[in-house]
Amino acid sequence: MAVPKRRVSKSRSAKRRTHYKIKLARPIKENGEWRMPHRMSKNGEYAKLQ
Repeated sequence: MAVPKRRVSKSRSAKRRTHYKIKLARPIKENGEWRMPHRMSKNGEYAKLQ
């Protein structure tokens, strides 16, 4: 069974987890709607981030 050789400090594990975050929605230039890029909009349209 694998066991950690040394204890990982709180700050070290927090540094590793800094990239595990939610990406924010960005405004799309075509219609100004706030949503994630490369996703369907509320009215069913698909537009790439320009």
